Amino acid sequence: MPTNAEFKARCEDLTAVRARLDALGARFAGLDAQRDTYFRVPNGRLKLREGTVETALIHYDRADVAGVKRSDVRLYAPADAPGLRAVLEAALGILVVVEKQRAILFAGNVKIHLDSVPGLGTFVEVEAIDTDGTIPLAALHAQADAMRAALGLAGAPLEARSYSDLLMERG
Repeated sequence: MPTNAEFKARCEDLTAVRARLDALGARFAGLDAQRDTYFRVPNGRLKLREGTVETALIHYDRADVAGVKRSDVRLYAPADAPGLRAVLEAALGILVVVEKQRAILFAGNVKIHLDSVPGLGTFVEVEAIDTDGTIPLAALHAQADAMRAALGLAGAPLEARSYSDLLMERG
């Protein structure tokens, strides 16, 4: 099971962060219009991401704390995302839907998202990813912290909650 060390920071100037990523030689993977449908589940979070670049059923467990945190992730690439959404909606019910524009970049095993979420604002998410159990959690944390500093986000407020939680709080 992949493990991430990740953080989310509010960021008013995504252009400056993108310039820093370009200077670091980060690889641009695409601009994605994403719809994340969160379903009611007893453990962790389950969402179906439907995007123009990434589509996946994602289950994850992580603590809602500000700062770099561990996230255990399971991914499944569905052949028929709309059909899967209909089955999951009938079985589990929809909790909330999050729509966003996301620029996706990579620096080695570190994935960076530059997000614009209507009603919430703009954010930077960083995920230091271990896909096969070979990178110790402490090393993943160090990678995430180093990327935070490299992107000029050391003083930026970190968000503990998911976009789904933030949207539900807004009503």
